[in-house]
Amino acid sequence: MPRFTYSGRDRAGGSAGGEIDAASRRDALRLLAARGLTVSRVDEVAVRGGRAAGGASAGQATGVARRTTGAASGGGAVTPGRRERLPFLVALEDLTSSGLSAGEALRLLSLRIKEPRLRQLCVRLWERVGEGASLSGAMASMPEVFDASTQNLIQAGEATGSLNEVLKRLIAHLTEQRDLQRQLASALAYPLFMMVVAGGVILFFLFFLLPRLQTLLSSLGGELPTSTQILVSVSEFALRYGIIVAGAAVFGAIATWRWYQTEIGRAATDALLLRLAPTRAFAVSRTVLAIAQTLSVLLENGITTAEALRMTGRQITNRVHRAAFEDATARVLEGESLSNAWGRTRCFPDLVLDQLAVGENTGNIVPALKKVAAAYQDRITRQLHLFTRVIASGVLLTVFAFVGFIAYAIVSAVFQLSASFQM
Repeated sequence: MPRFTYSGRDRAGGSAGGEIDAASRRDALRLLAARGLTVSRVDEVAVRGGRAAGGASAGQATGVARRTTGAASGGGAVTPGRRERLPFLVALEDLTSSGLSAGEALRLLSLRIKEPRLRQLCVRLWERVGEGASLSGAMASMPEVFDASTQNLIQAGEATGSLNEVLKRLIAHLTEQRDLQRQLASALAYPLFMMVVAGGVILFFLFFLLPRLQTLLSSLGGELPTSTQILVSVSEFALRYGIIVAGAAVFGAIATWRWYQTEIGRAATDALLLRLAPTRAFAVSRTVLAIAQTLSVLLENGITTAEALRMTGRQITNRVHRAAFEDATARVLEGESLSNAWGRTRCFPDLVLDQLAVGENTGNIVPALKKVAAAYQDRITRQLHLFTRVIASGVLLTVFAFVGFIAYAIVSAVFQLSASFQM
């Protein structure tokens, strides 16, 4: 009979571990549950037929998971992604906070959730946990949904018996990140809408209205004023070469986007954003917020400083700031204080460094990071609102100026032609 090693916690909350003989992982889990143990990990140590029995069980579990998933999704190719992470954690925390174990919560979610992607995620996790894997281990098998920081936080919660608290903090952290992304998207939506409307108005004048006005004015005869001649020339150029210019613009946009997707393009773009005054403040604020939010959550949940710094570096989107942060992390691991190491990068405001230095000296680095995160969350909100107003005002002024120029050109042409008739 196969032998399994296990680790977990007893009813009193103390750690428990050892070995147990059982026919399968499921039987081992049932026996341990009957003893009143909350199991976090079960591994098979016996080998049969040249391979671990757990490998066969894992293969069977994978097959069951695929069949169950196919039935849940109606046979369609539904693959969960990063968007399902937060809804899943919220649903899981709702059940575990009510007293259910993580495994039982996963079983209920796999049966009751109707949304196809989320249900497939729950089914796959439940199959892994049902075969003896821990929740963090099951998440590790789905890196397209759960990143390394999420896996490590869940693992720390399982090891310390504080899974519910970890889930609450992780949900709060991910919710803040989602809200920031929505604020950024909503801030860009209105200026983009105004630019589309403005472009439509300009194209309407150039391709539809001006050619008819030009025909009318030409039939009346006389010399057109300079403003009208400029407008007519622009309209003729747009009618003659507009398709070529539009095609070149589309090709240039696609080429620029593909170049931006490369590592060199991203690094060059991030460096440019830091050199431009209008975008530098926002880029710095985003970096400080990402570092403060992520690092505070990781340190608060028992992740070691070295591992927390490494995982935090991967959350920084600006390549220039990420490289500087990685250099600072290396100095911190060599024994330098966090505030001094970050100060050498010249990427962080002095006030942030002062707050971190105070937090380090008093042993309250996590509260200091939380205060920084709250302050920069408000700052980014204000910056986004200002950005929206400036872009929208600029687009409106451009449209009004163009329409005003068209009106002036037409009116001046009419007056000049009417004056020529009177003479």
